[in-house]
Amino acid sequence: MSTPSPREDVPIRRIDRILSFISLGLLVLSIVCFFAIMLGSAARVDFSTGVWPMIGIIVYIAPILAFLLLLTVLIMSFVRRARANRGG
Repeated sequence: MSTPSPREDVPIRRIDRILSFISLGLLVLSIVCFFAIMLGSAARVDFSTGVWPMIGIIVYIAPILAFLLLLTVLIMSFVRRARANRGG
């Protein structure tokens, strides 16, 4: 038999919201940069000059960071819920 959950929901903290929105923003930024690279390829842009190298790095790094941030929020949520269920 499972342990009963607390009657009140565990409140969402500000840091959870901040990390979630940063993660979402990084994913959106990565998708925008991906489409920018697609459009730049169609326009035959030189990707070794200007902001293009940074756009290429964002496409690779941002999804990984977003995943790590969401994983952090998930772990923090599990820990907080476990403490609430224990009563401590």
